[in-house]
Amino acid sequence: MATIPSHALRHLTLTRPWLRKISCTTSLAFSSQDPLLTYPDNSNNNDTDHTKKTTNSKSQAFFPKKNQVLELECESLAFKGKGVCKVADSGFVLLCDNALPGERFIGRVSRKKGSYAEVTKLKTLSPHRDLVDAPCAYASYCGGCKTQNLSYEAQLRAKEQQVRELVIHVGKFSDKNPDFECIMKPIVPCDVQFHYRNKMEFSFGTQKWLPKELLHEKLDGIDNYALGLHAPGYFDKILNVDKCLLQSEPANKILATVQDNWKDPELGLSPYNVHSHTGFLKHLVLRTGRDMKTDLPELMVNFVTSSYKPEMLKPLVEKISAIPEVVSIMNNVNTSVGNTSVGEEEYTLYGKSTITESLRGLTFQISANSFFQTNTHQAEVLYKLIEDCAGLRGDASEIVLDLFCGTGTIGLTLAKKAKHVYGYEVVAQAVADAHRNAKLNGISNTTFLQGDLNKIDENFGKHFPKPDIVISGYPPIKNLVYVALLAILNSV
Repeated sequence: MATIPSHALRHLTLTRPWLRKISCTTSLAFSSQDPLLTYPDNSNNNDTDHTKKTTNSKSQAFFPKKNQVLELECESLAFKGKGVCKVADSGFVLLCDNALPGERFIGRVSRKKGSYAEVTKLKTLSPHRDLVDAPCAYASYCGGCKTQNLSYEAQLRAKEQQVRELVIHVGKFSDKNPDFECIMKPIVPCDVQFHYRNKMEFSFGTQKWLPKELLHEKLDGIDNYALGLHAPGYFDKILNVDKCLLQSEPANKILATVQDNWKDPELGLSPYNVHSHTGFLKHLVLRTGRDMKTDLPELMVNFVTSSYKPEMLKPLVEKISAIPEVVSIMNNVNTSVGNTSVGEEEYTLYGKSTITESLRGLTFQISANSFFQTNTHQAEVLYKLIEDCAGLRGDASEIVLDLFCGTGTIGLTLAKKAKHVYGYEVVAQAVADAHRNAKLNGISNTTFLQGDLNKIDENFGKHFPKPDIVISGYPPIKNLVYVALLAILNSV
């Protein structure tokens, strides 16, 4: 997230010379290396030795063979929680799932990828430095919380280090530049580590994922059906989940109710088969909001199905609607063979079609497919930081430009201090939600426009006055496009 005051645009190349370096990074995205990881130079490695070489020289050439067994120590965490390990005395990098900093283990090389390799952990020799007991029974198998047995303080350090390395090695910002500390701020911890997500998406499937020790069990028919999360690396296998510690307790109550009933043969419900493209149930999406009058949780249940057959869902709807917190049950119909949870058609099966939530004193209506920050508690902290960084004078004299604005939540929270807020977003439904939320909160000094910022031209800056503040979520667009945006804004 970047908050750019107008003086930084006017003096883009004079007082902020480090911005010139952004364009230098675009070639990295097309290299053989993963642009989100930083690797040491392994260019001198060869593939002639099947056995690990050890020497006192750090420059010793080394390149592992597939299935080679090595003793390794995890040094840090990379993107997506993979452990970064190095072969002793060589510096060659290997990545390992479920390996944590300080852990020594035996691993087998499973894949070679140019300048690095991937290994599978076989046996832990000594545990990592910040070991804690993972409270979730699925932590060892689920890809969503693979570092849950790492203390939260250690997780924070690892994430901050990842961002720092990206800013330096991919963004090409020098940590020796006096302005660097203004760019790289310390990470802000969240006070709530569990039950913080206001949205969880579970999948129905015909193939239940099993750990290796249970693979000998033969599951057929209904016994092989599952509702839960995709097992890491599998698009067709589902880790059956009865409870998730990330979502609210009322959401877990709903999940348990569905799990207890959906496989009842009398209901005639079938999970969608991603291979044969048959079956009815695709996804179960649970969203948690808040009743603005009572401050109690209110929940939306969204069944994503391959066709519209409300009579088949009626028994589940009756059981779920008996849960006091449930105020909305929706049905998104997705007839495509894809795995998306967004349907071409949407129907209300029970209650209302939206739930509400509050951020920075504003009320937002959330529909089944609306984008909303998934961690409401930390979104409050984030938006307060954005407001502080923007430094609006509060005299209604400044123009704010919110790029990639989504449903307009950030721009709307700044509108009370601004003269006018202009938001740009490519998704039409998000723009409609932004207009609706502005009207809901009585905000009239906002304009939200649909447009693809990857396809801007020289006329882009003619659609609004010269901005004093620019807010950008900086999504994965080409860096040159971002530079072009700044250049156009600088010429407005």
